[in-house]
Amino acid sequence: MQFRRFGRTDLSLSVFSLGTMRYLASESIAIQTVQAAIQQGINHLETASGYGNSELYLGAALRTGIDRSQLYLTTKIPPTPDPDELERGLDRSLQRLGVDFVDCLAIHGVNTAEHLGWIEDAAWMQSAHRTVGDGRVRHLGFSTHAPLEIMLRAIDTDQFEFINLHYYYFNQRNAAAVKLAHQKDMGVFIISPADKGGMLYTPPTTLAQLCQPFTPLELTYRFLLSDPCVTTLSLGAANPTELNLPLQLADRTAPLTQPELERLDHLEAFGQARLQTDRCSQCYECLPCPEAIHIPEVLRLRNLAVGYDMTEFGQYRYRMFENAGHWFPGRKANRCTDCGDCLPRCPEQLNIPELLRDTHDRLNGTARRRLWE
Repeated sequence: MQFRRFGRTDLSLSVFSLGTMRYLASESIAIQTVQAAIQQGINHLETASGYGNSELYLGAALRTGIDRSQLYLTTKIPPTPDPDELERGLDRSLQRLGVDFVDCLAIHGVNTAEHLGWIEDAAWMQSAHRTVGDGRVRHLGFSTHAPLEIMLRAIDTDQFEFINLHYYYFNQRNAAAVKLAHQKDMGVFIISPADKGGMLYTPPTTLAQLCQPFTPLELTYRFLLSDPCVTTLSLGAANPTELNLPLQLADRTAPLTQPELERLDHLEAFGQARLQTDRCSQCYECLPCPEAIHIPEVLRLRNLAVGYDMTEFGQYRYRMFENAGHWFPGRKANRCTDCGDCLPRCPEQLNIPELLRDTHDRLNGTARRRLWE
């Protein structure tokens, strides 16, 4: 296991962190998973008040004789307009965890301009910093699924020591946030690279063949671990066996090798050849959409489905539109009215209404919700 400095927190975190969102089966399996992770070198455990029984199960694991002094513990509390609710929520989390303090507290889901306005309020930040001053929290950060411009504004408040965000090989939109956070000496925690990064634990045959002799999961982990701006990757194991494959890469943090770079170049070229003139470059110039369709994200999912046969992943994400609120904003592509507002702003001159309809036909189906909703 390799370790990296978590920005100006000065914590030395394992490059894989155990995320506990998927503790679904039982307390006993959760305890076994925590123990196995620690035995294999993971020293950072991450949970949230909104993850079902996760805090309770993690608290039970901590009471099995685990040496807390060798671990770092993070929990997350959602933002609210009431600054006192942050402290009340933190106290409830501490009680469930059975601890007096957490090493890191993340404001969970700074996803909108309204959320950012709440935490920019002086009274709100005073309450947040009081939790640090009295020892209940050692370091303060935030997690986000926000548009890039909201992320950058939140980073620029200079109120936070770390950020949890989405950034993957197949979704590099937030590269500027990763870079800015690193420049400001913030820790960078990557959320769910195996799952949200493309369901890479069950890749389609086309993608698996394109990545040989590597696996898609191996390449995406290496893409992230080779980046010095990234501190740690979330590993959302639901049982001990799910730790085995990713932790084989826990010491491979060197720059990408020539064979790895060649495979990534091959992936890019293959996707472009398949999509041809229908490829969306993710410039975001098409927004805003009068019907609130998240056009770039819809077309990103189409890029992956057409380019790499990642249809199952595309369906998984597309079906969350209109079902996950600010965690996955935007309306489905069939809301398009052919108004043409986006067309003159597209540098590729894509027929966006036609591509939206095609994406809806490919990916729509039974609605999906976030795991804990």
